Amino acid sequence: MITPISRRGFISSAAVGALALGTGAGLRANELLGGKRKLGVALMGLGSYSRGQLGPALRETELCELRGVVTGDAAKGNRWAQSYGFSPKSVYSYDNMAAIADDPNIDIVYSVTPPGLHLRDVLAGAAAGKHVICEKPMAVSVEECEKMIAACDAAKVRLSIGYRLHFHDYHQQVKEMAATGAWGGPIVMNGGFGYRDGVKTWRTSKALGGGGQLMNVGIYVIQSALMAKGEEMPIAITAHEPPKVRPDFFDEVEETMKFTLEFADGSKCEGMSSGEIGANHFEAEGKKQVRLAPAYSYDGLRMTVDGKELAPIDGFNQQAHQMDGFAAAILKNEPSIVPGQMGMRDIRITSAIYEAARTGKRVML
Repeated sequence: MITPISRRGFISSAAVGALALGTGAGLRANELLGGKRKLGVALMGLGSYSRGQLGPALRETELCELRGVVTGDAAKGNRWAQSYGFSPKSVYSYDNMAAIADDPNIDIVYSVTPPGLHLRDVLAGAAAGKHVICEKPMAVSVEECEKMIAACDAAKVRLSIGYRLHFHDYHQQVKEMAATGAWGGPIVMNGGFGYRDGVKTWRTSKALGGGGQLMNVGIYVIQSALMAKGEEMPIAITAHEPPKVRPDFFDEVEETMKFTLEFADGSKCEGMSSGEIGANHFEAEGKKQVRLAPAYSYDGLRMTVDGKELAPIDGFNQQAHQMDGFAAAILKNEPSIVPGQMGMRDIRITSAIYEAARTGKRVML
């Protein structure tokens, strides 16, 4: 029987009053802050993810809070300042965001713009001497990821990726199975994440997204497979893009992508991402059998181990725990559990999937 990690540190603060940190420390906020103020976060980009998830999450975080925004709409920024109680002086435009360097209220900048703009945002944050969270996918190419990591290293600031599911107990249990050898050998994995996309956004723009739903939601399936394999890289990839149902809508990027990740020990993951086909699951089977369905939603995840359903963890704010986890890493001077190198690793894999689909050949990593 697997002991839930939530009983050893990844516990919802709403449930037990303790801070649930990605480092697993389980320390209360005041112990880490030592009487100092919470770390200040500035959101760069006020689109739907900031409005619907990150902003509300920053009302729940215990180690950080919203202290500024970067937006192309000053009136919108001022409304955020009024709603969240920070100074209008901490409302910046993309033209003057370098001035964040002189804002003592901001410690972390969070790039929530389309992936094609992440390089700009991360370089600006690093130049300002601020720690950086970059929303997934990290960038549109490995070369951009390398520049982002180098800039943050040179500025001696931390770079973390917005991988919220690494902070959820169910996904932590998948990681623990790999760490403890519970699989007992090679495993067979299957995962899919997709939905019918009906709105043209960066997800349908090659320049802004670097690709389609593989970059947007397929990256979660990749993450699950690598968690189950103890963050081991696959050695080879094959992929196939099925014919498009809506070629006019997905005129620049793939609609659906199917791919296979092969690992050195014979483990395999059959993955799928789509802007047309609904899917939200991950399965892994060795000596243990695990199924998550839904696996990737913001809430309401469900997990079975060897056919037995685990107790639900509902009302768990993944984004709040993700941001508090990064703040904890800064305060404790420890590495982020979702660093820039992980984001770059995943862009290497998505790039290989696109190459395999384009050429029809098995791509070695």
